[in-house]
Amino acid sequence: MAVGPERQPEDEGAAPGTPAAESVTASPRSSTASPDPAPAAVSEVPASTAEPGTETHTELPPDGGSPGAPDGPDGEGPEGSGGDGKGGGRAGRHDREERSGPLGFLRELPVLLLIAFVLALLIKTFLVQAFFIPSVSMDPTLKVGDRVLVNKLTYRFHEPGRGDIIVFQDPNAPPVHRNPVSSFAHWVTDGLGLTTSPDKDFIKRVIGLPGETVEIKGGTVYINGSPLGPEPYLSPILDSGCCQGRTWHVPQDELFVMGDNRTDSNDSRGTLGFIPMSKVIGRAFVIIWPPSRIHWLSTPHYSST
Repeated sequence: MAVGPERQPEDEGAAPGTPAAESVTASPRSSTASPDPAPAAVSEVPASTAEPGTETHTELPPDGGSPGAPDGPDGEGPEGSGGDGKGGGRAGRHDREERSGPLGFLRELPVLLLIAFVLALLIKTFLVQAFFIPSVSMDPTLKVGDRVLVNKLTYRFHEPGRGDIIVFQDPNAPPVHRNPVSSFAHWVTDGLGLTTSPDKDFIKRVIGLPGETVEIKGGTVYINGSPLGPEPYLSPILDSGCCQGRTWHVPQDELFVMGDNRTDSNDSRGTLGFIPMSKVIGRAFVIIWPPSRIHWLSTPHYSST
């Protein structure tokens, strides 16, 4: 039952049918009467309009909010949900769009570039590296301007074989002593190709193996007294005047190398001398540039050795 204000008696002088003015002050009470207890505050609850016995259903909004809750300023849900006045669903969609959109890609791009840079350095250091051919010493097999890929892992499992085309460091270069910081800087710049020099690394073909005797007579190579052949990779210009009567005994853990263009090659016959195994970088196995010369570099099969 609703509790309303107390009705006062009508004034005697009031016109008939005119309601009395509602009092806004408390009426005086007798000093001898005990005060009436104050009426308890009662909240007025609207009566249900549903018929007795009929189930009532409260329809929830599509976004899962509270029934009848006012929308936030963006109309996406009740204010206060999500902590910023926007609906939680909108915040989730916004985060996903940022992660998958152009801004998300740009935020991840520096990390991706760093990972690619480190992987490229590791691959170039331990697996495969490209080398540029600067001279005619390996003509006609390799032309000036060719680029070859060198397998740097293969000789970790076996030693170089006769006929392999190998890349090696200058065996006569003086040793360089670097501190850790300088060594790391050199590793990075060398991996990027910024310190490459035509006189630093060489590419030749393996002819003599450790413990063998190499001799050249009339342009023909003899290994332990037997002629080496066939050699289909040689330049058509026969080198018949070199090294007559000279003999080389290949030390252990070293190699005797020669260029395919034997009339124009500085190799083990000249100032390079024998090549220590520790100086070998890897085996060239394919030409990758120019496109017209892309092909595998196979090792020949010799019938006399």
